Amino acid sequence: MPLQNRVTPFSTIEAADSRGLVMGNRGCLHDSNRALRSQGWRTKSWIICRLDWKGRRRPLMTPGTWTELFFLDEAVALAAGHRPCGYCRREDYREFLACWAAGTGWDQTRPLRQPDVDARLHAERIGRQGRQRYHDARLDRLQDGCFVLLSDDPTPYLVYGADLYPWSHSGYGPPVRQPAGATVSVITPAPTVAALAAGYSPIVHSSVAEGGGLVGPSP
Repeated sequence: MPLQNRVTPFSTIEAADSRGLVMGNRGCLHDSNRALRSQGWRTKSWIICRLDWKGRRRPLMTPGTWTELFFLDEAVALAAGHRPCGYCRREDYREFLACWAAGTGWDQTRPLRQPDVDARLHAERIGRQGRQRYHDARLDRLQDGCFVLLSDDPTPYLVYGADLYPWSHSGYGPPVRQPAGATVSVITPAPTVAALAAGYSPIVHSSVAEGGGLVGPSP
């Protein structure tokens, strides 16, 4: 039975067979039996890490250590409220901060720091009763890599080109055309949307390049 460590764009953590392209961390969320004891977090630094880094290996969900979380791709992780790790993804982290500063109009009199980003992201991703926050936006003004909800449809869609790609843990399904002039609920936190608009380009699963269609577990 798969472990409960696969994350949706809604930030919820589920059990699924597909591994995904990136890993993440919110602190230790599991018990000694490798069962999830919390859908929340133990730190405000929600990060996105590489699957492989310098050949290091670690057993999943080791008691007392941080819980390894997996995402289909980086766009999903960004939607869930994470940001690139400043350790194993140093260059991506620096690019993300630069795009964040440019996109959000950060006060240039002082440098943008990790605690600034983490505090702002936490306020934007978590609303009342610990639920994920959304915001409304014109669909035609959103950049590739954002996740949205259409009215009366619970499916999270990835914005990519002129299309919307329905998400699953295994990959993206066949795309649908973006409805002209639509206002949508945006799942991706607003400052992250601003960073995407300023040029940050996340890792996106290959099923998008293949035109959609569900695929098997990622390597």
